[in-house]
Amino acid sequence: MTILVTGGRGTIARAITAGLTAAGHDVRVASRQPSAVGPAAVSDADDPAPALRGISQVFLYSDPSSAPTFVAAAEAAGVKQVVLLSSLSSQGGPDDPHAKTERVIGSGSYATTYLRPGAFMSNARFWSHQFRATGQIRLPYLDAEEAPIHEQDIADAAIRVLLDGPGHGHDGCGYPMTGPSSMTRRHQISVITEVTGAAIEAVDLTPDEARAEMRMRDAGQRETLLAYWASRVGVPQPIETGVELLTARSGRSWTTWLTDNPGLFT
Repeated sequence: MTILVTGGRGTIARAITAGLTAAGHDVRVASRQPSAVGPAAVSDADDPAPALRGISQVFLYSDPSSAPTFVAAAEAAGVKQVVLLSSLSSQGGPDDPHAKTERVIGSGSYATTYLRPGAFMSNARFWSHQFRATGQIRLPYLDAEEAPIHEQDIADAAIRVLLDGPGHGHDGCGYPMTGPSSMTRRHQISVITEVTGAAIEAVDLTPDEARAEMRMRDAGQRETLLAYWASRVGVPQPIETGVELLTARSGRSWTTWLTDNPGLFT
Protein backbone atom coordinates (compact mmCIF):
# COMPACT_ATOMS: atom_id res chain seq x y z
CA MET A 1 0.00 0.00 0.00
CA THR A 2 1.01 3.62 -0.53
CA ILE A 3 1.89 6.16 2.16
CA LEU A 4 0.83 9.77 1.63
CA VAL A 5 3.19 12.51 2.86
CA THR A 6 1.55 15.93 2.98
CA GLY A 7 3.28 19.30 3.06
CA GLY A 8 5.72 18.00 0.49
CA ARG A 9 7.77 21.20 0.19
CA GLY A 10 8.71 21.15 3.89
CA THR A 11 12.04 19.94 5.24
CA ILE A 12 10.40 17.34 7.46
CA ALA A 13 8.18 16.00 4.67
CA ARG A 14 11.14 15.72 2.30
CA ALA A 15 13.14 13.80 4.91
CA ILE A 16 10.22 11.45 5.60
CA THR A 17 9.75 10.81 1.89
CA ALA A 18 13.44 9.99 1.50
CA GLY A 19 13.43 7.65 4.51
CA LEU A 20 10.30 5.75 3.49
CA THR A 21 11.51 5.42 -0.09
CA ALA A 22 14.86 4.09 1.12
CA ALA A 23 12.94 1.53 3.20
CA GLY A 24 11.22 0.28 0.04
CA HIS A 25 7.80 1.88 0.48
CA ASP A 26 5.67 3.46 -2.22
CA VAL A 27 5.24 7.15 -1.31
CA ARG A 28 2.86 9.73 -2.72
CA VAL A 29 3.76 13.37 -2.00
CA ALA A 30 1.08 16.04 -1.62
CA SER A 31 1.54 19.79 -1.52
CA ARG A 32 -0.47 22.99 -1.87
CA GLN A 33 1.98 23.78 -4.68
CA PRO A 34 2.63 20.36 -6.26
CA SER A 35 4.47 21.80 -9.25
CA ALA A 36 7.15 23.08 -6.86
CA VAL A 37 7.70 19.58 -5.41
CA GLY A 38 8.00 17.38 -8.46
CA PRO A 39 6.11 15.93 -11.42
CA ALA A 40 4.59 13.11 -9.35
CA ALA A 41 3.27 15.34 -6.55
CA VAL A 42 -0.47 15.88 -6.08
CA SER A 43 -2.48 18.73 -4.60
CA ASP A 44 -3.80 18.66 -1.03
CA ALA A 45 -5.24 22.18 -1.06
CA ASP A 46 -9.05 22.04 -1.03
CA ASP A 47 -10.14 18.49 -1.80
CA PRO A 48 -7.94 15.78 -0.23
CA ALA A 49 -9.98 12.93 -1.71
CA PRO A 50 -7.93 12.49 -4.93
CA ALA A 51 -4.64 12.44 -3.00
CA LEU A 52 -6.04 9.82 -0.59
CA ARG A 53 -7.15 7.26 -3.19
CA GLY A 54 -5.38 3.96 -2.56
CA ILE A 55 -3.62 5.33 0.55
CA SER A 56 -3.19 3.23 3.69
CA GLN A 57 -1.15 5.61 5.88
CA VAL A 58 -0.69 9.39 6.05
CA PHE A 59 1.85 11.80 7.47
CA LEU A 60 -0.23 14.93 8.04
CA TYR A 61 0.72 18.51 8.81
CA SER A 62 -1.60 20.13 11.34
CA ASP A 63 -4.12 22.48 9.72
CA PRO A 64 -7.27 23.27 11.72
CA SER A 65 -9.07 24.75 8.71
CA SER A 66 -8.89 21.57 6.64
CA ALA A 67 -9.03 18.96 9.42
CA PRO A 68 -12.78 18.13 9.17
CA THR A 69 -12.56 17.74 5.38
CA PHE A 70 -9.52 15.51 5.75
CA VAL A 71 -11.26 13.22 8.26
CA ALA A 72 -14.24 12.69 5.97
CA ALA A 73 -12.02 11.98 2.96
CA ALA A 74 -9.72 9.65 4.93
CA GLU A 75 -12.70 7.68 6.23
CA ALA A 76 -14.08 7.33 2.72
CA ALA A 77 -10.68 6.24 1.38
CA GLY A 78 -10.21 3.56 4.04
CA VAL A 79 -7.04 5.06 5.54
CA LYS A 80 -5.66 2.88 8.36
CA GLN A 81 -3.17 5.19 10.09
CA VAL A 82 -2.49 8.93 10.41
CA VAL A 83 0.66 10.39 11.95
CA LEU A 84 -0.12 14.02 12.78
CA LEU A 85 2.60 16.63 13.15
CA SER A 86 1.17 18.60 16.05
CA SER A 87 3.01 20.77 18.60
CA LEU A 88 4.15 20.76 22.21
CA SER A 89 1.78 23.70 22.66
CA SER A 90 -1.16 21.29 22.32
CA GLN A 91 -0.51 20.29 25.93
CA GLY A 92 -1.23 23.87 27.08
CA GLY A 93 -5.00 23.51 27.10
CA PRO A 94 -8.04 22.62 24.99
CA ASP A 95 -8.20 26.01 23.26
CA ASP A 96 -4.77 25.70 21.68
CA PRO A 97 -5.18 25.46 17.86
CA HIS A 98 -3.05 22.30 17.73
CA ALA A 99 -5.09 20.72 20.53
CA LYS A 100 -8.27 21.47 18.58
CA THR A 101 -6.79 19.93 15.44
CA GLU A 102 -5.75 16.82 17.37
CA ARG A 103 -9.32 16.33 18.56
CA VAL A 104 -10.71 16.58 15.04
CA ILE A 105 -8.11 14.34 13.40
CA GLY A 106 -8.38 11.87 16.29
CA SER A 107 -12.12 11.49 15.73
CA GLY A 108 -11.58 9.24 12.71
CA SER A 109 -11.78 5.45 12.83
CA TYR A 110 -8.15 5.08 11.67
CA ALA A 111 -5.27 4.79 14.15
CA THR A 112 -3.80 8.20 15.05
CA THR A 113 -0.41 9.11 16.50
CA TYR A 114 0.49 12.66 17.54
CA LEU A 115 4.05 13.99 17.25
CA ARG A 116 4.41 17.05 19.49
CA PRO A 117 7.71 18.84 18.90
CA GLY A 118 8.65 22.11 20.55
CA ALA A 119 10.69 24.86 18.89
CA PHE A 120 12.48 23.87 15.69
CA MET A 121 16.21 24.45 15.22
CA SER A 122 15.31 25.47 11.69
CA ASN A 123 13.81 28.71 13.05
CA ALA A 124 17.40 29.91 12.86
CA ARG A 125 16.95 30.23 9.10
CA PHE A 126 14.99 33.41 9.82
CA TRP A 127 17.80 34.62 12.05
CA SER A 128 20.23 34.12 9.16
CA HIS A 129 18.21 36.48 6.97
CA GLN A 130 18.56 39.18 9.64
CA PHE A 131 22.26 38.56 10.01
CA ARG A 132 23.03 38.70 6.32
CA ALA A 133 21.07 41.95 5.99
CA THR A 134 22.26 43.76 9.14
CA GLY A 135 24.99 41.78 10.91
CA GLN A 136 22.55 41.41 13.79
CA ILE A 137 20.11 38.88 15.20
CA ARG A 138 17.26 40.91 16.69
CA LEU A 139 15.00 39.00 19.09
CA PRO A 140 12.97 39.70 22.20
CA TYR A 141 13.76 37.81 25.40
CA LEU A 142 17.24 36.61 24.48
CA ASP A 143 17.47 34.93 27.88
CA ALA A 144 14.37 32.81 27.29
CA GLU A 145 15.23 29.10 27.38
CA GLU A 146 14.13 26.51 24.88
CA ALA A 147 15.27 23.07 23.77
CA PRO A 148 14.94 23.25 19.98
CA ILE A 149 14.71 20.06 17.96
CA HIS A 150 16.45 19.07 14.72
CA GLU A 151 13.88 18.53 11.96
CA GLN A 152 15.56 15.24 10.96
CA ASP A 153 14.76 13.87 14.42
CA ILE A 154 11.07 14.65 13.87
CA ALA A 155 11.25 12.94 10.48
CA ASP A 156 12.99 9.89 11.95
CA ALA A 157 10.28 9.60 14.62
CA ALA A 158 7.53 9.79 12.01
CA ILE A 159 9.26 7.20 9.84
CA ARG A 160 9.46 4.80 12.78
CA VAL A 161 5.72 5.08 13.50
CA LEU A 162 4.81 4.66 9.84
CA LEU A 163 7.11 1.67 9.38
CA ASP A 164 5.67 0.04 12.51
CA GLY A 165 2.16 0.69 11.20
CA PRO A 166 -1.19 0.64 13.00
CA GLY A 167 -1.68 -1.80 15.82
CA HIS A 168 1.94 -1.77 16.95
CA GLY A 169 1.83 0.33 20.12
CA HIS A 170 1.50 3.86 18.72
CA ASP A 171 -2.27 4.03 18.23
CA GLY A 172 -3.73 6.97 20.16
CA CYS A 173 -0.33 7.94 21.58
CA GLY A 174 1.14 11.43 21.76
CA TYR A 175 4.90 11.92 21.79
CA PRO A 176 6.21 15.22 23.22
CA MET A 177 9.58 15.93 21.62
CA THR A 178 12.41 18.41 22.22
CA GLY A 179 16.08 18.65 21.44
CA PRO A 180 18.60 17.21 23.91
CA SER A 181 19.43 20.39 25.84
CA SER A 182 17.85 23.62 27.07
CA MET A 183 19.58 26.82 25.95
CA THR A 184 18.92 30.53 26.03
CA ARG A 185 18.57 32.16 22.66
CA ARG A 186 21.62 34.23 23.59
CA HIS A 187 23.62 31.02 24.03
CA GLN A 188 22.34 29.65 20.71
CA ILE A 189 23.72 32.77 19.00
CA SER A 190 27.07 32.40 20.75
CA VAL A 191 27.32 28.81 19.48
CA ILE A 192 26.63 30.02 15.95
CA THR A 193 29.67 32.28 16.29
CA GLU A 194 31.79 29.43 17.71
CA VAL A 195 30.82 27.05 14.89
CA THR A 196 30.80 29.43 11.93
CA GLY A 197 33.08 32.29 12.98
CA ALA A 198 30.35 34.80 12.12
CA ALA A 199 30.60 38.04 14.11
CA ILE A 200 26.98 38.42 15.18
CA GLU A 201 25.58 41.30 17.21
CA ALA A 202 22.77 39.94 19.40
CA VAL A 203 20.12 42.63 19.97
CA ASP A 204 17.64 42.08 22.81
CA LEU A 205 14.46 43.80 21.63
CA THR A 206 11.91 45.23 24.02
CA PRO A 207 8.40 43.79 23.63
CA ASP A 208 7.21 46.96 21.84
CA GLU A 209 10.21 46.87 19.49
CA ALA A 210 9.47 43.23 18.76
CA ARG A 211 5.81 44.02 18.00
CA ALA A 212 6.94 46.59 15.46
CA GLU A 213 9.37 44.18 13.78
CA MET A 214 7.43 40.90 13.89
CA ARG A 215 5.61 40.59 10.59
CA MET A 216 2.66 38.42 11.54
CA ARG A 217 -0.86 38.61 10.20
CA ASP A 218 -2.30 37.26 13.44
CA ALA A 219 -1.75 39.73 16.30
CA GLY A 220 -3.11 37.18 18.76
CA GLN A 221 -0.47 34.63 17.74
CA ARG A 222 2.23 37.29 18.11
CA GLU A 223 1.09 38.12 21.64
CA THR A 224 0.96 34.43 22.52
CA LEU A 225 4.57 34.03 21.38
CA LEU A 226 5.74 37.08 23.31
CA ALA A 227 4.02 35.87 26.46
CA TYR A 228 5.50 32.40 26.03
CA TRP A 229 9.04 33.73 25.57
CA ALA A 230 8.62 35.99 28.60
CA SER A 231 7.56 32.99 30.69
CA ARG A 232 10.71 31.10 29.70
CA VAL A 233 13.25 33.71 30.88
CA GLY A 234 15.41 32.00 33.48
CA VAL A 235 13.32 28.82 33.27
CA PRO A 236 15.03 25.79 31.65
CA GLN A 237 12.90 23.97 29.10
CA PRO A 238 12.01 20.47 30.31
CA ILE A 239 13.55 17.86 28.04
CA GLU A 240 10.97 15.57 26.42
CA THR A 241 11.99 12.08 25.38
CA GLY A 242 9.83 11.38 22.31
CA VAL A 243 12.83 11.16 20.01
CA GLU A 244 14.57 8.66 22.28
CA LEU A 245 11.42 6.56 22.69
CA LEU A 246 10.83 6.29 18.95
CA THR A 247 14.36 6.12 17.57
CA ALA A 248 16.32 4.52 20.46
CA ARG A 249 18.94 7.29 20.35
CA SER A 250 19.46 10.83 21.60
CA GLY A 251 18.34 13.79 19.56
CA ARG A 252 20.79 15.73 17.42
CA SER A 253 22.50 18.73 19.01
CA TRP A 254 22.40 22.41 18.05
CA THR A 255 26.01 22.15 16.90
CA THR A 256 25.03 19.25 14.64
CA TRP A 257 22.21 21.29 13.10
CA LEU A 258 24.61 24.14 12.32
CA THR A 259 27.06 21.68 10.77
CA ASP A 260 24.24 20.14 8.74
CA ASN A 261 23.27 23.57 7.39
CA PRO A 262 26.52 25.22 6.34
CA GLY A 263 26.58 28.66 4.79
CA LEU A 264 23.60 30.16 6.58
CA PHE A 265 25.70 32.60 8.59
CA THR A 266 28.57 33.17 6.19
